[in-house]
Amino acid sequence: MPWHRVRRCYPPVQDEAFVGAMEAVLNLYSRLYDPRYPVICMDEQPKRLRADKWPSQPARPGHPATYDYEYVRHGTCTIWMFVEPLGPWRTVNATARRTAVDWAHQVKALADHPRYRHAQRLILVCDNLNTHTYRSFFRAFPPAEAHRLAQRVQRVFTPRHGSWLHRAEPELSVLTRQALSPRMATQDAVHAQVTAWAEDRNAAQKGINGQFRTADARVCLQKLYPTVET
Repeated sequence: MPWHRVRRCYPPVQDEAFVGAMEAVLNLYSRLYDPRYPVICMDEQPKRLRADKWPSQPARPGHPATYDYEYVRHGTCTIWMFVEPLGPWRTVNATARRTAVDWAHQVKALADHPRYRHAQRLILVCDNLNTHTYRSFFRAFPPAEAHRLAQRVQRVFTPRHGSWLHRAEPELSVLTRQALSPRMATQDAVHAQVTAWAEDRNAAQKGINGQFRTADARVCLQKLYPTVET
């Protein structure tokens, strides 16, 4: 990889905006779990829909399973991940698109989930995508409902070049490795697979063991912090 591409993967030295956003996210992860103010990380990823062009052959005695390398494209779908970094729970869905209206409907379903019935406010950690805005609520719902959701959900954005702070990304990686086959032809098949995976993982109480804290960032990433003028 060329040097200039590698360098763009990292934040600029002494970036006050990056440091402030990073510590805001790390401080959330350091909290004790409070069901009144649950911290939820959300992220989305595309999934290509592909079907076998020729029927695959299952394994039989003395012969491994075989499939043809050719496939038929059936477009894409979007996988939505919502995971609590402080609690062993997540919910996953698959939709046809990833628009502002789709995001609003996903967040509404999260806010109205029975798990958060008694929560006063949901703290949603997400990247600063142009669809992750309160304006999306007003595009998707009547004003009264949009206002209710805007009051119920507090967004905390991860900084630019700070995707490694996002606890939903490694959860999506686990999902991809464990449950998503390269050959899945329909959105319904993807949705059934990801929801079953989430239910099994919740039942097994699989959590996220994140150990990186604000104090660690101030030591390991000291060069990112502004120089104090005396």
